[in-house]
Amino acid sequence: MSVLSGKKILLGVSGGIAAYKSAILVRLLIKAGAQVKVIMTPAAKDFVTPLTLSTLSKNPVYSSFFNEEDENAEWNNHVDFALWADLMLIAPATANTLSKMVNGNCDNLLIATYLSAKCPVYFAPAMDLDMYKHPSTLAGFRSLRDFGNIIIPAEKGELASGLSGEGRMAEPENIVAFLEKDLESKLPLKGKKILVTAGPTYEAIDPVRFIGNHSTGKMGFDIAKAAANLGAEVILVSGPTHLQLKNSNVTLESVTSAQEMYDTCHRYFKEVDVAIAAAAVADYKPKNVAAQKIKKSDVSFVIELEKTKDILASLGEIKEQQFLIGFALETENEIEHAKQKIQKKNLDLIVLNSLNDKGAGFGQPTNKVTFIDKNFVITPMDLKSKEDVAADIINKILEHYA
Repeated sequence: MSVLSGKKILLGVSGGIAAYKSAILVRLLIKAGAQVKVIMTPAAKDFVTPLTLSTLSKNPVYSSFFNEEDENAEWNNHVDFALWADLMLIAPATANTLSKMVNGNCDNLLIATYLSAKCPVYFAPAMDLDMYKHPSTLAGFRSLRDFGNIIIPAEKGELASGLSGEGRMAEPENIVAFLEKDLESKLPLKGKKILVTAGPTYEAIDPVRFIGNHSTGKMGFDIAKAAANLGAEVILVSGPTHLQLKNSNVTLESVTSAQEMYDTCHRYFKEVDVAIAAAAVADYKPKNVAAQKIKKSDVSFVIELEKTKDILASLGEIKEQQFLIGFALETENEIEHAKQKIQKKNLDLIVLNSLNDKGAGFGQPTNKVTFIDKNFVITPMDLKSKEDVAADIINKILEHYA
C-alpha cells in the first residue's frame, strides 16, 4: 500500500505545455489511494481542460475565486482548500508561477491558496533550458527551499522549444515516486522494527478437533496496520483468522499452535525494537494428541491438559533494549492482576481489557482499555473503535522514543 493512500492532495496546475501531464499525474495519485482536488491558473486551461481533470480526480476543478456564470454561487475559499490538504503539489510550476510564489504576487486562486497553506508544499518546475538556468530562477529555487517548500527537480530531455536539456517537468511516475520516498523518510517509526502477535491459537485434541478461543485477531491486525502506516517494519505473527493485511511493510507469519507462535516470536525477538503481544494464546493444551479422530463412545470424556509456554514471560526474560507491551484480559481485580503481570513478565506497558466493560472483548469492533506502565502510572481510555485503540498504542511507542 502506498504511503499516499488516504492522503488529501491539492494539485496546482499552472500554464505551461507540461500541463498535459497533469492528467496522468492525477490518475496516478488516485491509483495510489489519494484524494485529489485540482486548482488551475486561468492560463493552464489553455493546455488541459478542467473537465479532464475533474473526471479523473472525481472532484470539481477550480480556477477562480467565484463562479462568473452564477452570481449567487458561494465563492471558492482559498483558506478552506489550504486547510483541507495534507500536502500541496504544484506541477507544472512555470517560471511565472514560481516568481509569484517567491514574491507573494497574489493575483489568482492558486497563489492565494499556496500562501495560505500550512501543509508541506512540493513543486515541480517546468520551463525551457535557459529559463531554468537563469539566475533569477535559481535564486527563486533557493528562496522557496528557505520557505520550507520541496523541489522535485526537473529532468533532462527534449523541450517544447526543440532544445534538449534540463527544464523538462519530472515524469508523473517519478513525481509520485518522489512524494512516496520523501514522505516515507519522514514517518515517525521509519527504521523501527516491530513484532506484533494476533489472533487465537488452536491446540489440537486430534486431527479434527482443537481447543481455542473467540479471538478474531482484529486488535493485533489494527496495531500492525497502524505501525506500518507510520513507517515501521512489522512482523505480524498471527494465529488462525480470516483477516488479511496487504502492506509492503508487513511480513505475515501464520501459525496455529502456541508452540508455533512461541518459536516464531523467539526467532524474531532479538532483532526488533518493539514487541506487542496482542494474541489470545491458549494457556493450556492437551497433554496427548490422538493420532486418529476420537470416536464418540463413553458418556464422559476426560482430556488431560498441560500448560503452554508463556510467550510474553519468556520474551521478558531475554529482553534487552526492546519496548515490550502485553495485553491483559481480566474479569476481577483487574488493576492488581495487571500490575502483577507487569512485574512477573518484565513489561514496559500493559493494555488492560475488562470483560466487565460493555463493548470490550472478543468479536467486538470496539474496545475499552486502560494503559498501565512499568511505573504503575494508570491511564484509563474511553470506549473506542479498535482502530483508534491501535493508534493510542502506537502513540505510547512514539512517546517512548520521543
